[in-house]
Amino acid sequence: MTPDSLTRTRDAVERGIADGLHLGAQLYVSLRGEATDLVIGERQPGQPMTADTLMIWLSSSKPIAAVALARLWEAGELDLDDPVARFVPEFAARGKDRITLRHVLTHTGGFRLLSVGWPEASWDEIVATICAARPEPRSTPGRQAGYHLASSWFMLGEVIRRVDGRPFGDYVRQELFEPLGMDDSWVGMPRERFLAYGERLGRMYATENARPIARGWHREAHVVGCSPGGNGYGPIRELGRFYEMLLARGTWDGRRIVRPQTLEALVTPHRVGMVDQTFKVKLDWGLGFICDSKHYGEEPIPYGYGRHASRRTFGHSGFQSSTGFADPEHALVVALVVNGNPGEPRHTQRFQAVTEAVYEDLGLVLRDE
Repeated sequence: MTPDSLTRTRDAVERGIADGLHLGAQLYVSLRGEATDLVIGERQPGQPMTADTLMIWLSSSKPIAAVALARLWEAGELDLDDPVARFVPEFAARGKDRITLRHVLTHTGGFRLLSVGWPEASWDEIVATICAARPEPRSTPGRQAGYHLASSWFMLGEVIRRVDGRPFGDYVRQELFEPLGMDDSWVGMPRERFLAYGERLGRMYATENARPIARGWHREAHVVGCSPGGNGYGPIRELGRFYEMLLARGTWDGRRIVRPQTLEALVTPHRVGMVDQTFKVKLDWGLGFICDSKHYGEEPIPYGYGRHASRRTFGHSGFQSSTGFADPEHALVVALVVNGNPGEPRHTQRFQAVTEAVYEDLGLVLRDE
């Protein structure tokens, strides 16, 4: 498999550039262990996108935290049905004492606090803000679903910190990224590395209008500060490597990262048939992973994996710009990032076209499709 194998996929990405949806893209595809990169366009005007450009993953970072927590679960340090307040007692304030780690991982905790003050506020200030917040009116943990943009993942990060003792960014770097050879991947980057990367740090652009406007997410505060569910940074091929490890049932280069049974628990649907009050459609959820949900027949599916993905496909996407997923039935991994946010409808159409083109280029379309 080479980039030349992905002709339909390249065309779909280049149409997005021609239509002003993004300036450039990185795509990593692995089929039965054979991988290739596809790099197209510019990382910023006048500078070509490269496979080594570090891009922000946004919410595609969330499965990193899920696997990090799962390592502590399989070590016996915590249980999925433990209340968050067992580890962070102040979280119990205002009736949040019944919210468990499982509720957090499935976005059924009912504290969709969107404004946490990041990146201006410190980690401790953000945690204190979330702990002091009221749950949503008339919400019962586990009974209503609604995607939590940031608040829940800060709490997972704080649980990991209190159980393990290391800050979240250090834990995932040492326990996940370094063993996987994800040398340029970070969730909260040391300032000296931020300065050293310089122009290798890609930018994200708002592209709703004719002229792309750079967002500030490449600036120091957004890169150095740690947001467990939102500011993973790295070349997209390294996020693809994370999914290759998951597809290999938790091993990489002969080293066990997570047990097969743990992985099965993470990617099996735990939240089924519930309407997500944030996305307004039915979405099935594993523990930190979005499961393929096109069987509900709702179109378009936000942050889906396209018509050709199997029912066993799992992954996560980031705000109008990225996705990473594994399809076990096809032994396929796809990781994709573009540097333009064109609005939800055009983004959904764009990524559906690209992900479906990958399956078509690789001859993975089933006959009944």
